Amino acid sequence: MTAVNDRPDTTWHNPLRDKRDKRMPRIAGPCGVVIFGVTGDLARKKLMPAIYDLANRGLLPASFALVGFARRDWEDEDFGQVVYDAVRQHARTPFRQEVWDRLAEGIRFVQGTFDDDTAFTRLAETLDKLDIERGTGGNHAFYLSIPPNAFPVVCEQLRKSGLAKPRDGRWSRVVIEKPFGHDLGSARELNSVVNSVFPEESVFRIDHYLGKETVQNILALRFANALYEPIWNNNYVDHVQITMAEDIGLGGRAGYYDGIGAARDVIQNHLLQLLALTALEEPVSFSPHELQTEKIKILSAVKLAEPLDETTARGQYAAGWQGGEKVVGLLDEEGFAKDSTTETYAAITLEVNTRRWAGVPFYLRTGKRLGRRVTEIALVFKRAPHLPFDATMTEELGQNALVIRVQPDEGITLRFGSKVPGSAMEVRDVNMDFSYGSAFAEDSPEAYERLILDVLLGEPSLFPVNEEVELSWEILDPVLEYWAQHGKPEPYESGTWGPPSADAMLRRTGREWRRP
Repeated sequence: MTAVNDRPDTTWHNPLRDKRDKRMPRIAGPCGVVIFGVTGDLARKKLMPAIYDLANRGLLPASFALVGFARRDWEDEDFGQVVYDAVRQHARTPFRQEVWDRLAEGIRFVQGTFDDDTAFTRLAETLDKLDIERGTGGNHAFYLSIPPNAFPVVCEQLRKSGLAKPRDGRWSRVVIEKPFGHDLGSARELNSVVNSVFPEESVFRIDHYLGKETVQNILALRFANALYEPIWNNNYVDHVQITMAEDIGLGGRAGYYDGIGAARDVIQNHLLQLLALTALEEPVSFSPHELQTEKIKILSAVKLAEPLDETTARGQYAAGWQGGEKVVGLLDEEGFAKDSTTETYAAITLEVNTRRWAGVPFYLRTGKRLGRRVTEIALVFKRAPHLPFDATMTEELGQNALVIRVQPDEGITLRFGSKVPGSAMEVRDVNMDFSYGSAFAEDSPEAYERLILDVLLGEPSLFPVNEEVELSWEILDPVLEYWAQHGKPEPYESGTWGPPSADAMLRRTGREWRRP
């Protein structure tokens, strides 16, 4: 029997696919996606538009179906309208009626609650019908865009209804959004529950940062070039700064964020994954197993620098000015208690105990209401061992740095010293920039496009396995326990770069945070 994705006439054809898409060349086979939590912002702003964009690029088969599951009293047409509105508002590719019409033919909705056995029976019946009507082949991905406390009951319902166990060479996969637990114990419990229903190779934990083109470019930068890898070690690197800063506040997000905080929300997943990709050794190949093996080795070697009162910092944004607008502090945001101790800024110092990185501190920081929105990885190099210049010639010269800009201005900056034009010998810092936007004519795929396609292809390279998740919590848990026992987070003015304790954290070793 010929596979559907081997027949050129079974995929959506459109002008966007007239030329082979070298960025995402593989087409998913017959399958369906079931989204739990279709009424949430993530589904509306990211998942549904990403599915349409994949279809518009010709990367989904004609034998595709999208099923929504929620408590709403909707018919298929009602859910179809929700998807249509989300696509028109948030899709990145141009709207094409013929693509939408083909996608809409496979849209279905199942009404029910997570603890309703009959609802999951209806879901199983709906998927069986789609296998016949749409030719989805019994291949199903279940996307849990729901709170983590609902993961166990949904997984159990998928097991009881027979949906978790594929038949005769077909596949069933589960996609889990962060947070993966709130500490090591809960993460292990969650992994145990999920793996009791789905084998680990069928579990896809979404960390959308790993789908970003610039994050994947870390590996290309390091291992495709002879220029950087020889200096990517403690002989030349003084320290590494990994920053995820946001300029927005938390108004309206108290239900999710209060009690979670910046460290759990960002450091445990995004920043530790960026650290692993920055610090790992060259894998034997870029197969999923080899890449995950090297990431696990690095996370196993990561240790907290101590004492924690000097090597960590946490803060909570207070009122201030952001973008010319007066903004309130966290304690005055809707839904937050006046005595909330949830941190909106977190910074930690880590050591990587390998021969390559011994003695090089890794500084990780994240925060809300900071100076600007930016995510970057900065390798700051040691100063030249000898400068044959007078002090006045190099007084404006800083340390060389290689900065990987993850967002929003994706690219790479190399900072180095250059002579200032003129008769005097004066050296100051200059930047050499590479920008994705100007170097390539084609836009990078949105992270969720890449990740959803990888789920449908069964390609796990960009998804953390349970051992990575647990190692990340092992690193972070002592910090969270220490903070819980030592007072409240330090206030910092909105629009600044965090609390004074964060600056003091680096100044103790004669270093300073970058101001992106």
